[in-house]
Amino acid sequence: MGSLTQFQKSLIIGTVLGDGYLRIIPGRKNAFLEINHSFSQKEYVDWKFEKLQNLCISLPKQRKGNENRIAYRFYTKQHPELTEIYNSFYKNGKKIIPNNLELDAIALSVWFMDDGSKCSDSDFYLNTQQFSKENQLKLLSYLEKFNLKAKLNKDKNYYRIRFLSSSINTLKELLKQNIIPSMYYKISYNPVET
Repeated sequence: MGSLTQFQKSLIIGTVLGDGYLRIIPGRKNAFLEINHSFSQKEYVDWKFEKLQNLCISLPKQRKGNENRIAYRFYTKQHPELTEIYNSFYKNGKKIIPNNLELDAIALSVWFMDDGSKCSDSDFYLNTQQFSKENQLKLLSYLEKFNLKAKLNKDKNYYRIRFLSSSINTLKELLKQNIIPSMYYKISYNPVET
C-alpha cells in the first residue's frame, strides 16, 4: 500500500475537517477513513475514491441513510499514517483541531467542498458547528495564514465560520484551483467566464 502522497494527506485532512471520519475498530491497530455523502454528490465521492483508490478495498456503494435518503460511501483500508492523523484529530473519541494542523490549499478546498456554503455573493461559510468554540477559534488562526479573514457567526445554538466580505475574492481564487466541477456552484465559479 505504501506511504500516503502529500495530496492524499491533504485530501484526508480536509475530509476530516469536513464530513469524513477516521475510526479504529477496538482490538485493531490502525485507523481507516470513512467517506459518506448523499448520492447527489456521487461525482465528489467518486473523485475522492479515485484519489485514494490505492488505499481502498472496494468501490463506493449506495446505501439507505438517515430518513431513507440514499447515501454513497466507501472506506479505506487501515493504515499507520491514518492512525497518526487520527491521533491528531481525536481526543476521547471526539473530533478536535490539532495544534499542528497542516492546512494547505488542497485541504482547504476539500474542507470547503465538504462543509462550505454560500448564502449570497458576499456570505460564505464553513459549517464548523461540530467543533467547540475554542477549536473554531483555532481554525480562524489557521485561515489567517492564507490571508483569509473570518469570524465566528452564531447559528442558532452553535457557531460556524463566516468569511469577511474583504476575503471572498481571495477565498475564491484559492478554491477554484482545486475544486471539482460539480462543486463550482459553492463559489459561483464559471470557468467559461474567466
